[in-house]
Amino acid sequence: QVQLVESGGGLVQAGGSLKLSCAASGSTPNINAIAWYRQAPGKQRELVAVISRGGSTKYADSIKGRFAISRDNVQNTVHLQMNDLKPEDTAVYYCNAGLLGTWYRPYNFWGQGTQVTVSS
Repeated sequence: QVQLVESGGGLVQAGGSLKLSCAASGSTPNINAIAWYRQAPGKQRELVAVISRGGSTKYADSIKGRFAISRDNVQNTVHLQMNDLKPEDTAVYYCNAGLLGTWYRPYNFWGQGTQVTVSS
């Protein structure tokens, strides 16, 4: 089993920055990556960024160049640095554990979510 706890959300003006953190505990065979998803009101949950245990990363096109995912293997924490935030980045951001190969396969391990609100 894997437990995930997000933190760092909040309210920020457009152009501002926020850093989200996902603290992971526990383990399950085959899981080798942590991902950030987001879900805006009335929209489907979408993959934002993912990082493998070895440091490989993938990003959604909508946030490339603005967001950066990183991990601290000592603290078992994954961070999402979000810069130049836009109102369309407003969503609940969720942490997920899964398997990164050619594509990312999310397993059914989710955090409780953290709200990010970007005002214009």
